[in-house]
Amino acid sequence: MSQPSVILATASYDHTIRFWEAKSGRCYRTIQYPDSQVNRLEISPNKRYLAAAGNPHIRLFDINSNSHQPEISYDLHTNNVMAVGFQCDGKWMYSGSEDGTVKIWDTRAPGCQREYESRAAVNTVVLHPNQTELISGDQNGNIRVWDLTANSCSCELVPEVDTAVRSLTVMWDGSLVVAANNHGTCYVWRLLRGTQTMTNFEPLHKLQAHKGYILKCLLSPEYLATASCDHTVKIWNVDGFTLEKTLTGHQRWVWDCVFSVDGAYLITASSDTTARLWSMSNGEDIRVYQGHHKATVCCALHDGAEPASS
Repeated sequence: MSQPSVILATASYDHTIRFWEAKSGRCYRTIQYPDSQVNRLEISPNKRYLAAAGNPHIRLFDINSNSHQPEISYDLHTNNVMAVGFQCDGKWMYSGSEDGTVKIWDTRAPGCQREYESRAAVNTVVLHPNQTELISGDQNGNIRVWDLTANSCSCELVPEVDTAVRSLTVMWDGSLVVAANNHGTCYVWRLLRGTQTMTNFEPLHKLQAHKGYILKCLLSPEYLATASCDHTVKIWNVDGFTLEKTLTGHQRWVWDCVFSVDGAYLITASSDTTARLWSMSNGEDIRVYQGHHKATVCCALHDGAEPASS
């Protein structure tokens, strides 16, 4: 099977993962996922694997194969896995779960390498571009920085007490971090390097972005996207965090979004069963991906070059 240069995948409560031709909107492969819903999808940097975070496992599928069977299964979480991602050269993977832990996995073996206790259900985990810190957000409103070099929690902050942190995103150069919560608020911090290697959070903005839950926030070099239960995605300019445009078209909650590598397009996934491709220049939806028959809750896109093999 010749692999397209753009990998686009979506997952739904209908227990399937679908691969799409991004331009035509044609679904060219469907993987049955009978064991649970899929909460999060992530594509490895070399475009070889698709990680699917379920309940309570993570499955790694070979993108270039037609097999429905996962290549590796990671089974040590005990509850919903809400976050999954890869280190920049794909050697390890990280995850966060409602079991209250953040775990690190070797992508070449099924065992867990490390585990960090968050003491509350983890909703979101991102890897700092320096590749040595994980930042997690949990149901109790805690944001924690896990220093992988020191193997400990180096920083803790609570932007709003008892308000779940739903999504975290870090700027590609590590200069900004944004947290979105259940009250529709986004907190923006500038990330400063302390005297040690420790990251310090300097408050920059507080955005009342939506009236309801923000389910996903995501930074590109130019924009912050916030996807919400109010059926819209709002696009904020990172220079001053003013509202640039509102993407309307989805009929239900918008659960997930992902930018193209150049930031010119955004893909969104919604409870209305569809995923959509939007142009950032005019805010119009260019393509609707239809095929799922229940809520589409996550999407993954890899349209960049593969990293040079080290």
